[in-house]
Amino acid sequence: MFSKLKIFAGNANIELAEEIAKYAGIPLGDADVFKFSNDNTFVKINENVRGADTFIVQPTCYPVNDNLMELLIMIDALKRASAQRINCVIPMFGYARSDKKDQTGIPITAKLVANLLTTAGADRVISMDLHSGQIQGFFDIPVDHLLSTPIFTRYFKANLDLSDIIVVSPDTGGTARARELAQRLNCGLAVGDKRRLGNEDKTVITNIIGNVKDKRCILFDDIIDTGGSLCEIAKVLLRKGAKEIYAAAAHGILSGVAIQKIKKSPIKKLFITNSVPLSEEKKKCEKIVQLSIAELLAIAIKKIHIEESLSILFR
Repeated sequence: MFSKLKIFAGNANIELAEEIAKYAGIPLGDADVFKFSNDNTFVKINENVRGADTFIVQPTCYPVNDNLMELLIMIDALKRASAQRINCVIPMFGYARSDKKDQTGIPITAKLVANLLTTAGADRVISMDLHSGQIQGFFDIPVDHLLSTPIFTRYFKANLDLSDIIVVSPDTGGTARARELAQRLNCGLAVGDKRRLGNEDKTVITNIIGNVKDKRCILFDDIIDTGGSLCEIAKVLLRKGAKEIYAAAAHGILSGVAIQKIKKSPIKKLFITNSVPLSEEKKKCEKIVQLSIAELLAIAIKKIHIEESLSILFR
């Protein structure tokens, strides 16, 4: 059993880290994490971590490479300060979509990042809604893969009329994820037939498998990036007779002109978690509702610290 629990944070999502520490009932660890004028990242741990069970809260979101480098350097700093165990809490795992070699001459970057974290000295990774489950197998250390589905389920049951709801997966790859939510909400499931055009970040929705006429639809995915596919399938659902359209995703990256697309789309509300911090402009969008994962991660951290099962978090 570990005698001390310490939670530290890089600069990726300070608000989330502070909220996690509050739920965990301990102050956020004292560390300096900044850049020199020459763009080199500097980390200094300002408290005693010898023999401690340490957790670093650092999603590898935008700017991905800076946040990843901060995480690697923090791992090294804690290792050299004699922390007994180093746990990386990475709610949003960058490079997760590069998880297979589906073209010639490309890397499997998700595996590369797993190697980097392990080599740096991480003992465990806690992540949420990985783009694909096989990423857990890229690590030679324990990975706790948490899901946001229970959080969305509780919110939808408390705030939406579920009498005529249907969950829609934007593509066949996300069917299992959407089916899990549909089972929890005791409703039907539909799937979008999405085709990607070449190497571009552009897709075409050719069909909807399932009946969405006169239904309230919840588009459910793991990541919303540019928002292009999401807004396109929302238009198709409207043409197919959907009565109302909502969207939900664990990670709201919302890059480029995603906010403008969502504002113009038929989507009534977009539900995301706070795994990724939102800019002030994005926070002002009336369509966006952000749900907190802080309590879930705080419970996971405390249970891992005392070596208890995390099964309660999946209910």
